[in-house]
Amino acid sequence: MRSRGRGHSGSAPAIVWFRDDLRLADNPALAAGVASGRPLICLYIHDEESEGVRPLGGASKWWLHGALDELGRSLHRLGGELVIMRGKSARILERVATECHAGSMFWNRRYDGAGRGIDEGIKAALTERGIAVESFSALLLHEPWTLKNASGEPFRVFTPFWRAALSAPEPLPPLPPPKRLSRHALTGSLEGLACSLASLELEPRAPDWAAGLRTTWKRGENAGQARLAAFLEEGLRGYANDRDRPDKTSTSRLSPYLRFGNLSPRQIRQGAMTAVASGAARASQRDLDTFLAELGWREFSYHLLFHNPEVAAENLNRRFDRMPWRHDRRALRAWQRGETGYALVDAGMRQLWSTGWMHNRVRMVTASFLIKHLLIDWREGERWFWDTLVDADPANNAASWQWVAGSGADAAPFFRIFNP
Repeated sequence: MRSRGRGHSGSAPAIVWFRDDLRLADNPALAAGVASGRPLICLYIHDEESEGVRPLGGASKWWLHGALDELGRSLHRLGGELVIMRGKSARILERVATECHAGSMFWNRRYDGAGRGIDEGIKAALTERGIAVESFSALLLHEPWTLKNASGEPFRVFTPFWRAALSAPEPLPPLPPPKRLSRHALTGSLEGLACSLASLELEPRAPDWAAGLRTTWKRGENAGQARLAAFLEEGLRGYANDRDRPDKTSTSRLSPYLRFGNLSPRQIRQGAMTAVASGAARASQRDLDTFLAELGWREFSYHLLFHNPEVAAENLNRRFDRMPWRHDRRALRAWQRGETGYALVDAGMRQLWSTGWMHNRVRMVTASFLIKHLLIDWREGERWFWDTLVDADPANNAASWQWVAGSGADAAPFFRIFNP
């Protein structure tokens, strides 16, 4: 077999397409690009035009700017470059691959319906042109199609799903970051197709509502690794008992780093297991199991999204289609602004607006209040969280709202109300 290490140096480039995997470490697509020996075009496409693509909300765009900025700096230090383009992914990739005479292309898989459809079309088009396309698992511990119930069907209940996940083959260990990169410089019309990060206008200008976000968060891979290390040292101990208490800083706050792939679930899983096994975390096995189960809920949400692409727009339990929701814009606005008169609800909603984040238990309380006190459609709340959360996730956000509403998989009973 021919060595892949340096065999293509100075020849046709490889394209590494970054999406929700904005990191160097444990990035299988980037690692494969480096291993190919080809000079690399590291590409990010800001696509709000392709059919079915859901534009990011304001807080997520703010996070994305910081994550892309750091990724670009990190690639530059290794000899690479992050090329940013804007428009329809399929059109851009076919043009870039054709004009630069790419020999191969690598990306990490995504699981929403629109994204999968776009990827399948791109792969077919590029393969027809003789360009090798490879995709990898980097977003999840287990691919959604690998876990099935005893009937061979997708899971609809979390506990048996997580039991099956724990019995599945161990996830691969995280990959180290590359030590150096070989860059392929764009020329001619392709150089003109690239745009600056600032031109995407991801951060607010007037009014500048992101002051609280800047105070609360540091974005990007390095900040994510630092946050993980701090949590394992200080926060994992007692996690099983304290994670549901909003009055304590007892959660990991790793969700936005996972959302944009600044950290991988494999890094978090291995870090937690190593910290507990070595005694460095001073945490119990129960703390570890409880924390890993939270990763499991994220896996379950993506399992649902993969098998039910409409989860953000349609009730999984179609009986809820007959629910006579109230259309009360005034009540909705009071909820959004944290002006309901219920202290816990209002504190959570104001924290969300100020910091782009809310404790998971308070998310449940505020969601329950909107749905079961105000009788407002859960989709209104899902859209507001999508716009205001820095960790707004296509799987977690929708699945969690449906869970509270009672219309989703393994949902809370429709009559369960979280005491506000």
